[in-house]
Amino acid sequence: MDDVGHSVARAAVFGASGGIGAALCEALAERGCERIYAGSRSGRAFDHDAIVPFRFDYDDPESLARAARDMEAQPPQLVIVATGVLTLPDGTGPERSFKQLDADVMERVLRINTIGPAVVAKHMLPLFPRRDRAVFAALSARVGSIGDNGIGGWHSYRASKAALNMLVKNFAIELGRTHKQAIAVSLHPGTVDTELSQPFQSNLADGQLTDAREAADNLLAVIDNLTPEASGHQFDWQGKRVPD
Repeated sequence: MDDVGHSVARAAVFGASGGIGAALCEALAERGCERIYAGSRSGRAFDHDAIVPFRFDYDDPESLARAARDMEAQPPQLVIVATGVLTLPDGTGPERSFKQLDADVMERVLRINTIGPAVVAKHMLPLFPRRDRAVFAALSARVGSIGDNGIGGWHSYRASKAALNMLVKNFAIELGRTHKQAIAVSLHPGTVDTELSQPFQSNLADGQLTDAREAADNLLAVIDNLTPEASGHQFDWQGKRVPD
């Protein structure tokens, strides 16, 4: 099987200013990827000629359409969506009870974790080659698994990731009709030392926290080994399938 991380000529990372997203861009550049489109709201720059920053904002859907148009001449064969929110900027964290549900909070979490990645797919999947291998990977979370949910809570976050996983399944089915080598998956990166996880790190066992670069390398290794038969499913950072 081809090693996507080493053989892919072009990749796009949405969420390149975050810990995992930035590490993915740098790891891809070190693997020899010729062009990495690095998307963020800030347009973060990198110290590598292969990394090409661009700006996008989920509150501005046209920015995603524009990004896709700008990539048409040299389209990516690997698209990674590394955006996500657990705690909102105002400090609102995941709910412990249904009594804490708030419609505005739910809408914001779903926009960032579900709707935004779906609109990325809308504009990026049409750029995939019809006959060659291409991968769409959205960072999800094990807590988005319905079958693996034994403790409840975190309602908006869980629901947003479960919905994302369903969308990825749908994308995989649709892609599979015309793009036999294309793959769409959700990836669980584990608990990574990023801004998203910082409010919850004090409760972690020793060795449970992974740094962003190690997480990026783990995720790219999983992507390396994906086959079309894996399309539509969620995998963790070890390449193990997460229950639906």
